[in-house]
Amino acid sequence: MPTERSAGTVTTTTTSHRGRRRAPSRIERAAGKAAALQKPRVLLALLLLLALTSVMLLDGYLRAEVGGDQRVRDGAASGKVPDKILTGGPILSFRGGQATTVSVPDKTIALTFDDGPNPTYTPQVLEILEKYDVPATFFVVGSMVSRYPGIVKDMVEQGNEVGIHTFTHVDLSYQSDARVDREMQQTQLALAGAAGITTTLFRAPYSSETDAIDNYSWPVYQKLGEDGYTSVFVDTDSDDWKKPGVAKIVKWATPSRNNGASVLFHDAGGERSQTIKALPKYIEKMRAKGYTFTTISGVLEKEQSAGAPGTPRADGTGVNTLQAAHREATGATLYEGRALIAAVAVAEWAVPALSVGLLVVGVAVMGRFGMMLILARRHYRQRNKRRFSWGPTVTRPVSVIVPAYNEKECIANTLESLAQSTHPIEIIVVDDGSTDGTSEIARAAADRLGMVNVRVIRQENAGKPAALNNGVRNAGHDIVIMMDGDTVFEPDAVHQLVQPFADPAVGAVAGNAKVGNRDTVIGAWQHIEYVMGFNLDRRMYDLLRCMPTIPGAIGAFRRDAVLQVGGMSEDTLAEDTDITIAMHRAGWRVVYQEHAKAWTEAPGSLKQLWSQRYRWSYGTMQALWKHRKSLTDKGPSGRFGRVGMPLVVVFQIVTPVFAPLIDVFTAYSMIFIDFRAALLAWLAVLGVQLVCAAYAFRLDKERYRYLLMMPLQQLAYRQMMYLVLIHSCITALTGGRLRWQKLKRTGEVGTPAGVG
Repeated sequence: MPTERSAGTVTTTTTSHRGRRRAPSRIERAAGKAAALQKPRVLLALLLLLALTSVMLLDGYLRAEVGGDQRVRDGAASGKVPDKILTGGPILSFRGGQATTVSVPDKTIALTFDDGPNPTYTPQVLEILEKYDVPATFFVVGSMVSRYPGIVKDMVEQGNEVGIHTFTHVDLSYQSDARVDREMQQTQLALAGAAGITTTLFRAPYSSETDAIDNYSWPVYQKLGEDGYTSVFVDTDSDDWKKPGVAKIVKWATPSRNNGASVLFHDAGGERSQTIKALPKYIEKMRAKGYTFTTISGVLEKEQSAGAPGTPRADGTGVNTLQAAHREATGATLYEGRALIAAVAVAEWAVPALSVGLLVVGVAVMGRFGMMLILARRHYRQRNKRRFSWGPTVTRPVSVIVPAYNEKECIANTLESLAQSTHPIEIIVVDDGSTDGTSEIARAAADRLGMVNVRVIRQENAGKPAALNNGVRNAGHDIVIMMDGDTVFEPDAVHQLVQPFADPAVGAVAGNAKVGNRDTVIGAWQHIEYVMGFNLDRRMYDLLRCMPTIPGAIGAFRRDAVLQVGGMSEDTLAEDTDITIAMHRAGWRVVYQEHAKAWTEAPGSLKQLWSQRYRWSYGTMQALWKHRKSLTDKGPSGRFGRVGMPLVVVFQIVTPVFAPLIDVFTAYSMIFIDFRAALLAWLAVLGVQLVCAAYAFRLDKERYRYLLMMPLQQLAYRQMMYLVLIHSCITALTGGRLRWQKLKRTGEVGTPAGVG
């Protein structure tokens, strides 16, 4: 049973909650379980970020954006290359350090294609080859194989031969031995995953005839030869990549006299429509001249059957017969190849989807900035017209409720600011089971300030919503103002805050919360966020009549309206958002009063900031889910559901969750694509944000010098907020719950006069 005792000018009430210790709330009972799940959720968020980065890097590697090397060697000396190689045939093999070349027999064409597969042109080439029953050897690029494995499978099943043209189409003469090995091995894995085979054939990018081998590329061919590869060059080049016309392609691909030749065409690497038109004409012409077509392995088999000395076996056993270039992929090679194909398939789907997401997020972000500027300006002009009035001036006393839990550092400053109020008030401090002497400090401050309008109500620790409800029940006036125990009001804050209640349709008013401890880096970042991200937003929402949140630091309510909606709810961790939406659904109008200013102490460390924003974002999701039926409601409740809820979901949840895409793609572009263009794009977005922030600072009459911190805020602080929101989303999706958390206070925010 409550007991009261006189304490100077202060009345202290102790509430016993039925004479026994309060049972843990549903949220508190789940707190232990939620805490145990936090690390796995953080790990899951980091794994998602790692997966996104890996997918982008894989896609960039496939497109030669990551690790690409565009250098091509031309015209180097060849003194270290044996003359018999420079003047030999187009097929080069190494065994035991000995190099041997093989020429294509007379009236024989080894038809070869480079740079594929290509989804447009390679199938057309295969169709032509099948029609004329002509085999060919395709020197494929591993990255293209991994992207279009089905084409390579069709290629092999049709009886064609494949060779390696590296994985990323780089000039190997510039590369280290490790890079050369990687280029070959990755292409072998791609072939294994696509067609279940590996190959012993190789053609270097940017190679032509054997006389083009130089001192830089020769060691590469020696190394690959010792690894069991047969390097293939050309005798005749169609130069189809120059797109000279069908007639010239056919002419240039035709060997002189009746010589045999390894002939080069391209089925990828550019627009190849002329090649497609020239290929049937070329086949018909060569057959008319008595030529036959074969693969590279076919050339080697003919050479072997003719008894040419010194022709090695491809597998290096020394047996005097030569097997085909293809080998069946088995074991780890096969499974690793399939894994590579699967990973590339994911990247091929994910990156375009992410790009679309990036576009949507970019449009949403810029659209939000545009809406904020336009609607905030309209709001400012409407509210600052000379003839604007809420109605008759509200002068009647109001109740100020201050919930406090271990606020010994701040409570005296809070009461001191309220003592300077220009509006008549009663103050109800609800001590929620503090253990640091908060109630005694409050009584002493009231005595020192000569305040006779202060009551301190003590209760067992039950949480902030319970403390606020206790204050509402004990309020003596029809308008109640709720503030935090670490907040100080400007002298006219209460008077300004209650003026909208002259309109009987107004049920709640949001004040203008400002960061008091703004002289630290973290404080300056939050100051920018409060002025731009919160108060500019509130002007927009106010004009649209769908204010989603009345800040806990400074908000006013009709007492009857609060009781009508059931008081402050313990169902969510964002009781301020919860009751605001409930007020909308009950038909009350919620407005923003920018002239009612309060100064609050923002978290002073990254750990506390994370804790606070984690609770805010998760609580907002809880509140939106709780009031999801407003989407289908009629009347005022339906208005918030149709207008306010989509805006909150898009601007405060969906867009921030996907906004890191902008930063990830920007960083990716800076590192791998075009640093200058990416930097300019980032600076352009920053410029738009600076314009919005500067306008917000102008409306709030704030000092522009804090905007100097904005670039750093975008690089560090904003990323942290994104991670917090992603973490909250994972918590919501996994069914976790959090408890209301107390932040460590310093009491450095004094009276408004000392904050400015």
